[in-house]
Amino acid sequence: MVSKKSALIVVDVQNGFMPGGNLAVKEADQIIPSINQIARQFGCVVLTQDWHTEDHISFAENHIGKQPFETIELAYGTQVLWPKHCVQGTHDADFHPALDIPTAQLIIRKGFHQHIDSYSAFLEADHQTSTGLKGYLNSREIDTVYIVGVATDFCVAWTAIDAIKLGFNTYVIEDATAAIDLNGSLGQSWLQMTQMGVKRILMKDI
Repeated sequence: MVSKKSALIVVDVQNGFMPGGNLAVKEADQIIPSINQIARQFGCVVLTQDWHTEDHISFAENHIGKQPFETIELAYGTQVLWPKHCVQGTHDADFHPALDIPTAQLIIRKGFHQHIDSYSAFLEADHQTSTGLKGYLNSREIDTVYIVGVATDFCVAWTAIDAIKLGFNTYVIEDATAAIDLNGSLGQSWLQMTQMGVKRILMKDI
């Protein structure tokens, strides 16, 4: 299935989302060997990295009286408030040491604008501010993307939905992702992805 026009997008395999991190996703570290194995099949690999400022608008502690996982309304829509995580230059923001993809050519840092959160590898949460990834993939003549990483129901799902909207054939490799599943968010995100045309596959399918 993997052709020269296919790219792998590895989403947020960072210490902050692993067990012991500031926004730990259950068993997220267990998918890393699978991701390393999958990456060997691709000539084009992109890594994404959450890269927040200390005073980022998505951190609950930056809003008086708010707790993690509550929501607020911002100009671009509903914002989940998170524990402080993946702050620029910290160990929490570093890629997990088990991630071993020396062939990756590009790192997309996202969430570094103080007043806009960013889940997708393509567009920030205002759905307007571009990361530049589309242009890069177009310049490489990529027409198909495969997505793995963390978290299935947030950054992976938003990346997949934007990829479809931007015209890429899009696959999410389910057993190489890990989910937060906040108030049913996992089931909802899979429904949204499949309705948009994202293909849900397993490692064995490639």
